[in-house]
Amino acid sequence: MSQELHARAHQDHVIRGMAAAMGAHFLFAIMIMLAKLLSANHSVIEIAFYRNLIGSVPFLFLIFALGRRDILKLNTKPLLVGLRAVLGTASLVLTFYAYSLMPLADTAALLFASSLFIPVLAVLILKESVGLYRWSAVVAGFVGVIVMVRPTGDVFVFGIAVALCTALLHAILQIILRYLGRFESPETISFYFFTVGAAVTAIAMPFVAVSPSLREVPLLLGVGLSGAAAQWLLSVAYKNAPAAVVTVFNYTSIIWATLFGWMIWNEWPLPAVITGASIVIASNVLIIWRESRLHRRALADAA
Repeated sequence: MSQELHARAHQDHVIRGMAAAMGAHFLFAIMIMLAKLLSANHSVIEIAFYRNLIGSVPFLFLIFALGRRDILKLNTKPLLVGLRAVLGTASLVLTFYAYSLMPLADTAALLFASSLFIPVLAVLILKESVGLYRWSAVVAGFVGVIVMVRPTGDVFVFGIAVALCTALLHAILQIILRYLGRFESPETISFYFFTVGAAVTAIAMPFVAVSPSLREVPLLLGVGLSGAAAQWLLSVAYKNAPAAVVTVFNYTSIIWATLFGWMIWNEWPLPAVITGASIVIASNVLIIWRESRLHRRALADAA
Protein backbone atom coordinates (compact mmCIF):
# COMPACT_ATOMS: atom_id res chain seq x y z
CA MET A 1 0.00 0.00 0.00
CA SER A 2 1.29 3.49 -0.86
CA GLN A 3 2.04 6.12 1.77
CA GLU A 4 -0.86 8.20 0.45
CA LEU A 5 -3.32 5.38 1.07
CA HIS A 6 -1.83 4.82 4.55
CA ALA A 7 -2.42 8.50 5.32
CA ARG A 8 -5.92 8.42 3.90
CA ALA A 9 -6.87 5.42 6.02
CA HIS A 10 -5.86 7.32 9.17
CA GLN A 11 -7.29 10.70 8.14
CA ASP A 12 -10.75 9.52 7.10
CA HIS A 13 -13.29 8.11 9.56
CA VAL A 14 -15.92 6.97 7.09
CA ILE A 15 -18.43 5.56 9.59
CA ARG A 16 -18.33 8.78 11.60
CA GLY A 17 -18.83 10.75 8.40
CA MET A 18 -21.80 8.60 7.41
CA ALA A 19 -23.48 9.06 10.81
CA ALA A 20 -22.97 12.83 10.66
CA ALA A 21 -24.41 12.93 7.13
CA MET A 22 -27.54 11.04 8.18
CA GLY A 23 -28.15 13.42 11.08
CA ALA A 24 -27.48 16.45 8.89
CA HIS A 25 -30.04 15.48 6.26
CA PHE A 26 -32.71 14.76 8.87
CA LEU A 27 -32.22 18.23 10.34
CA PHE A 28 -32.17 19.76 6.86
CA ALA A 29 -35.57 18.14 6.25
CA ILE A 30 -36.87 19.77 9.44
CA MET A 31 -35.51 23.13 8.29
CA ILE A 32 -37.06 22.80 4.82
CA MET A 33 -40.44 21.80 6.24
CA LEU A 34 -40.48 24.87 8.51
CA ALA A 35 -39.27 27.14 5.68
CA LYS A 36 -42.04 25.91 3.39
CA LEU A 37 -44.61 26.73 6.07
CA LEU A 38 -43.15 30.23 6.38
CA SER A 39 -42.93 30.81 2.59
CA ALA A 40 -46.68 31.30 2.43
CA ASN A 41 -46.25 34.74 4.06
CA HIS A 42 -42.53 35.51 3.81
CA SER A 43 -39.91 35.91 1.07
CA VAL A 44 -37.39 33.10 0.80
CA ILE A 45 -34.64 35.74 1.16
CA GLU A 46 -36.16 36.85 4.47
CA ILE A 47 -36.36 33.24 5.67
CA ALA A 48 -32.71 32.73 4.69
CA PHE A 49 -31.74 35.87 6.65
CA TYR A 50 -33.39 34.65 9.84
CA ARG A 51 -31.98 31.19 9.32
CA ASN A 52 -28.44 32.56 9.11
CA LEU A 53 -28.90 35.12 11.88
CA ILE A 54 -30.36 32.62 14.35
CA GLY A 55 -27.93 29.93 13.25
CA SER A 56 -24.97 32.16 14.14
CA VAL A 57 -26.12 32.63 17.76
CA PRO A 58 -24.82 29.28 19.11
CA PHE A 59 -21.43 29.98 17.54
CA LEU A 60 -21.31 33.50 19.01
CA PHE A 61 -22.10 31.98 22.41
CA LEU A 62 -19.23 29.51 22.00
CA ILE A 63 -16.82 32.27 20.98
CA PHE A 64 -17.63 35.00 23.48
CA ALA A 65 -19.18 33.14 26.42
CA LEU A 66 -17.10 29.97 26.42
CA GLY A 67 -13.89 31.45 25.06
CA ARG A 68 -13.72 29.40 21.86
CA ARG A 69 -11.77 32.08 19.99
CA ASP A 70 -10.19 29.36 17.87
CA ILE A 71 -13.45 29.28 15.87
CA LEU A 72 -12.57 32.72 14.47
CA LYS A 73 -9.18 31.58 13.24
CA LEU A 74 -8.82 30.93 9.51
CA ASN A 75 -5.79 28.77 8.86
CA THR A 76 -4.93 28.92 5.18
CA LYS A 77 -8.07 29.42 3.01
CA PRO A 78 -9.87 32.66 4.01
CA LEU A 79 -10.96 33.55 0.47
CA LEU A 80 -12.34 30.07 -0.15
CA VAL A 81 -14.25 30.19 3.15
CA GLY A 82 -15.76 33.50 2.06
CA LEU A 83 -16.63 32.17 -1.40
CA ARG A 84 -18.23 29.13 0.18
CA ALA A 85 -20.34 31.38 2.42
CA VAL A 86 -21.59 33.51 -0.49
CA LEU A 87 -22.35 30.50 -2.71
CA GLY A 88 -23.96 28.77 0.26
CA THR A 89 -26.29 31.72 0.78
CA ALA A 90 -27.33 31.66 -2.87
CA SER A 91 -27.86 27.92 -2.61
CA LEU A 92 -29.98 28.34 0.52
CA VAL A 93 -32.25 30.91 -1.11
CA LEU A 94 -32.64 28.76 -4.23
CA THR A 95 -33.36 25.70 -2.11
CA PHE A 96 -36.14 27.45 -0.19
CA TYR A 97 -37.49 28.79 -3.49
CA ALA A 98 -37.53 25.36 -5.14
CA TYR A 99 -39.40 23.84 -2.21
CA SER A 100 -41.90 26.70 -2.26
CA LEU A 101 -42.70 25.96 -5.90
CA MET A 102 -43.24 22.19 -5.75
CA PRO A 103 -44.20 19.42 -3.29
CA LEU A 104 -41.55 18.44 -0.76
CA ALA A 105 -40.91 14.92 -2.03
CA ASP A 106 -40.77 15.97 -5.71
CA THR A 107 -38.22 18.70 -4.98
CA ALA A 108 -36.13 16.49 -2.71
CA ALA A 109 -36.02 13.81 -5.41
CA LEU A 110 -34.86 16.28 -8.07
CA LEU A 111 -32.15 17.64 -5.79
CA PHE A 112 -30.68 14.13 -5.85
CA ALA A 113 -29.24 15.19 -9.20
CA SER A 114 -26.35 16.71 -7.23
CA SER A 115 -24.94 13.17 -7.07
CA LEU A 116 -24.47 13.26 -10.84
CA PHE A 117 -21.99 16.11 -10.55
CA ILE A 118 -20.10 15.02 -7.44
CA PRO A 119 -17.86 12.27 -8.93
CA VAL A 120 -16.80 14.50 -11.84
CA LEU A 121 -15.99 17.42 -9.54
CA ALA A 122 -14.26 15.11 -7.05
CA VAL A 123 -11.93 13.85 -9.80
CA LEU A 124 -11.23 17.26 -11.35
CA ILE A 125 -10.82 19.30 -8.15
CA LEU A 126 -10.03 16.94 -5.26
CA LYS A 127 -8.12 14.35 -7.29
CA GLU A 128 -10.15 11.59 -5.60
CA SER A 129 -10.33 8.15 -7.12
CA VAL A 130 -13.77 7.35 -8.54
CA GLY A 131 -14.20 3.78 -9.71
CA LEU A 132 -16.67 1.78 -11.72
CA TYR A 133 -19.19 1.50 -8.89
CA ARG A 134 -19.51 5.27 -8.45
CA TRP A 135 -19.69 5.92 -12.21
CA SER A 136 -22.41 3.28 -12.42
CA ALA A 137 -24.33 5.21 -9.75
CA VAL A 138 -24.00 8.37 -11.88
CA VAL A 139 -25.51 6.62 -14.89
CA ALA A 140 -28.31 5.10 -12.81
CA GLY A 141 -28.94 8.46 -11.17
CA PHE A 142 -29.25 10.15 -14.55
CA VAL A 143 -31.81 7.56 -15.62
CA GLY A 144 -33.70 8.11 -12.37
CA VAL A 145 -33.78 11.88 -12.89
CA ILE A 146 -35.10 11.41 -16.44
CA VAL A 147 -37.90 9.25 -15.05
CA MET A 148 -38.71 11.83 -12.36
CA VAL A 149 -38.94 14.82 -14.71
CA ARG A 150 -41.29 12.82 -16.96
CA PRO A 151 -40.26 14.15 -20.41
CA THR A 152 -43.87 13.98 -21.70
CA GLY A 153 -44.70 17.69 -21.41
CA ASP A 154 -46.74 17.14 -18.24
CA VAL A 155 -44.23 18.88 -15.96
CA PHE A 156 -43.69 22.14 -14.11
CA VAL A 157 -40.70 23.20 -16.18
CA PHE A 158 -39.74 26.29 -14.18
CA GLY A 159 -39.82 24.45 -10.85
CA ILE A 160 -37.73 21.59 -12.27
CA ALA A 161 -35.20 24.05 -13.73
CA VAL A 162 -34.81 25.80 -10.36
CA ALA A 163 -34.39 22.46 -8.57
CA LEU A 164 -31.74 21.19 -11.02
CA CYS A 165 -29.77 24.47 -10.87
CA THR A 166 -29.90 24.20 -7.09
CA ALA A 167 -28.63 20.61 -7.31
CA LEU A 168 -25.59 21.75 -9.31
CA LEU A 169 -24.84 24.44 -6.75
CA HIS A 170 -25.19 21.86 -3.96
CA ALA A 171 -22.60 19.68 -5.68
CA ILE A 172 -20.14 22.55 -5.99
CA LEU A 173 -20.58 23.43 -2.31
CA GLN A 174 -20.09 19.83 -1.24
CA ILE A 175 -16.80 19.66 -3.10
CA ILE A 176 -15.68 22.94 -1.50
CA LEU A 177 -16.61 21.59 1.93
CA ARG A 178 -14.61 18.43 1.35
CA TYR A 179 -11.57 20.49 0.34
CA LEU A 180 -11.91 22.98 3.20
CA GLY A 181 -12.18 20.12 5.68
CA ARG A 182 -8.48 19.47 5.13
CA PHE A 183 -7.55 22.93 6.41
CA GLU A 184 -10.35 24.45 8.50
CA SER A 185 -12.45 23.16 11.40
CA PRO A 186 -16.18 22.43 10.91
CA GLU A 187 -17.05 25.08 13.52
CA THR A 188 -15.06 27.76 11.66
CA ILE A 189 -16.58 26.91 8.29
CA SER A 190 -20.10 26.93 9.72
CA PHE A 191 -19.61 30.17 11.68
CA TYR A 192 -18.45 32.16 8.67
CA PHE A 193 -21.18 30.64 6.51
CA PHE A 194 -23.87 31.92 8.87
CA THR A 195 -22.39 35.36 9.56
CA VAL A 196 -21.54 36.15 5.93
CA GLY A 197 -24.90 34.73 4.83
CA ALA A 198 -26.76 36.94 7.31
CA ALA A 199 -24.85 40.00 6.07
CA VAL A 200 -25.55 39.23 2.40
CA THR A 201 -29.28 38.60 2.84
CA ALA A 202 -29.62 41.63 5.16
CA ILE A 203 -29.05 43.87 2.12
CA ALA A 204 -32.46 42.84 0.74
CA MET A 205 -34.34 42.91 4.06
CA PRO A 206 -35.63 46.52 3.74
CA PHE A 207 -37.39 45.46 0.53
CA VAL A 208 -38.74 42.03 1.46
CA ALA A 209 -39.15 41.93 5.25
CA VAL A 210 -42.58 41.22 6.77
CA SER A 211 -43.05 41.31 10.55
CA PRO A 212 -43.54 37.71 11.77
CA SER A 213 -46.58 36.86 13.87
CA LEU A 214 -46.25 35.29 17.30
CA ARG A 215 -47.18 31.94 15.76
CA GLU A 216 -44.34 32.25 13.24
CA VAL A 217 -41.59 33.11 15.74
CA PRO A 218 -41.09 29.44 16.83
CA LEU A 219 -40.94 28.45 13.16
CA LEU A 220 -38.20 31.00 12.47
CA LEU A 221 -36.26 29.84 15.52
CA GLY A 222 -36.62 26.24 14.35
CA VAL A 223 -35.34 27.10 10.86
CA GLY A 224 -32.25 28.76 12.32
CA LEU A 225 -31.38 26.18 14.97
CA SER A 226 -32.01 23.10 12.81
CA GLY A 227 -30.04 24.70 9.99
CA ALA A 228 -27.12 25.49 12.29
CA ALA A 229 -26.93 21.94 13.64
CA ALA A 230 -27.32 20.43 10.16
CA GLN A 231 -24.61 22.65 8.69
CA TRP A 232 -22.15 21.71 11.41
CA LEU A 233 -22.89 17.99 11.01
CA LEU A 234 -22.41 18.25 7.25
CA SER A 235 -19.02 19.89 7.76
CA VAL A 236 -18.10 17.02 10.11
CA ALA A 237 -19.24 14.51 7.50
CA TYR A 238 -17.10 15.98 4.72
CA LYS A 239 -14.12 16.26 7.03
CA ASN A 240 -14.28 12.54 7.80
CA ALA A 241 -15.40 10.89 4.55
CA PRO A 242 -14.95 11.32 0.77
CA ALA A 243 -17.45 13.58 -0.98
CA ALA A 244 -18.90 10.77 -3.10
CA VAL A 245 -19.67 8.75 0.05
CA VAL A 246 -21.30 11.57 2.01
CA THR A 247 -23.47 12.50 -0.97
CA VAL A 248 -25.10 9.08 -0.89
CA PHE A 249 -26.93 10.11 2.27
CA ASN A 250 -28.74 12.88 0.42
CA TYR A 251 -31.19 10.14 -0.44
CA THR A 252 -32.45 9.76 3.11
CA SER A 253 -34.08 13.17 2.68
CA ILE A 254 -36.74 11.66 0.41
CA ILE A 255 -38.04 9.65 3.37
CA TRP A 256 -38.47 12.72 5.57
CA ALA A 257 -39.78 14.88 2.72
CA THR A 258 -42.43 12.30 1.85
CA LEU A 259 -43.42 11.93 5.50
CA PHE A 260 -43.67 15.67 6.20
CA GLY A 261 -45.42 16.36 2.88
CA TRP A 262 -48.03 13.72 3.63
CA MET A 263 -48.55 14.76 7.28
CA ILE A 264 -48.77 18.54 6.73
CA TRP A 265 -49.82 19.20 3.11
CA ASN A 266 -51.43 15.88 2.22
CA GLU A 267 -48.90 15.58 -0.62
CA TRP A 268 -47.87 12.25 -2.03
CA PRO A 269 -45.22 11.90 -4.74
CA LEU A 270 -46.43 10.80 -8.15
CA PRO A 271 -45.54 7.26 -9.31
CA ALA A 272 -42.89 8.64 -11.69
CA VAL A 273 -41.17 10.44 -8.81
CA ILE A 274 -41.27 7.33 -6.63
CA THR A 275 -39.91 5.17 -9.46
CA GLY A 276 -37.11 7.58 -10.37
CA ALA A 277 -36.08 8.16 -6.77
CA SER A 278 -36.08 4.41 -6.15
CA ILE A 279 -33.70 3.88 -9.08
CA VAL A 280 -31.29 6.48 -7.74
CA ILE A 281 -31.42 5.23 -4.15
CA ALA A 282 -31.06 1.55 -5.07
CA SER A 283 -28.04 2.30 -7.24
CA ASN A 284 -26.29 3.84 -4.23
CA VAL A 285 -26.97 1.11 -1.69
CA LEU A 286 -24.13 -0.82 -3.29
CA ILE A 287 -21.88 2.23 -2.93
CA ILE A 288 -22.44 2.37 0.83
CA TRP A 289 -21.64 -1.32 1.23
CA ARG A 290 -18.56 -1.16 -0.98
CA GLU A 291 -17.11 2.00 0.61
CA SER A 292 -17.48 0.49 4.09
CA ARG A 293 -15.74 -2.67 2.92
CA LEU A 294 -12.89 -0.75 1.27
CA HIS A 295 -12.41 1.36 4.38
CA ARG A 296 -12.14 -1.72 6.62
CA ARG A 297 -9.66 -3.25 4.19
CA ALA A 298 -7.56 -0.06 4.12
CA LEU A 299 -7.42 0.03 7.92
CA ALA A 300 -6.45 -3.63 8.07
CA ASP A 301 -3.70 -3.16 5.48
CA ALA A 302 -2.39 -0.06 7.23
CA ALA A 303 -2.25 -1.94 10.52
